Amino acid sequence: MFLKIFCLLLALVLAVAGGLLGSRWISERYEAEREVLSFPERTSLQERRRPALLAGLLGLVFSWSVLTSGLLRADGNALHDAVFLAFLLLFQFFLVLYTVTDFEQQVIFDRMLVPFAVLGLVSLPLLGRPFGDHLLAMVAGGAVFLALAIVTRGGIGGGDIKLIAALGLWLGCDQLLTVGVSGILLGGLAALVLLACKRRKRGDMFAYGPYFTIAAIVLTLA
Repeated sequence: MFLKIFCLLLALVLAVAGGLLGSRWISERYEAEREVLSFPERTSLQERRRPALLAGLLGLVFSWSVLTSGLLRADGNALHDAVFLAFLLLFQFFLVLYTVTDFEQQVIFDRMLVPFAVLGLVSLPLLGRPFGDHLLAMVAGGAVFLALAIVTRGGIGGGDIKLIAALGLWLGCDQLLTVGVSGILLGGLAALVLLACKRRKRGDMFAYGPYFTIAAIVLTLA
């Protein structure tokens, strides 16, 4: 019981720290790349709300992941479980940031995707994952979504292509396929709801990225 309480408190501390640091990082990117923002006039309001939002989202995700991790099982490999959990929390941290920036400003910054992709590559030998499968997922996922971007004439954006490629490094082929299909279905359903409620019009920009990130986060919690 004591270990569970300690792990839960640790998850909450990490969530608060991640919320503050993540919000600051996002604000810096908004300031540095203001020309790519879809709603630059909203940044001040978003900046005030974002730290609490990020901390809350990360708190929920981190708490669940820590409390269900192998660290709390007596029969596990403590070192491997600790390394796996560390990479899992980093994976979730970046995905929550992408979800927020894409909902706020319909953008996923390259400066945030590069360290995510590098960490995914670094995780492969440390977690004993097959290089071939994950590299194939990166290349094939990026190529498929590039083709979709061409067919849909921008319906899938460049940020979505890079996100899928980076996710391929982390997930491998099977899980990336699950996330890709789930994200497209979730995004399509959300677009239909927004059209039906007249919150969007045909031809309006629609951010698909959050639905891929949400699908990936849910996959880690299942």
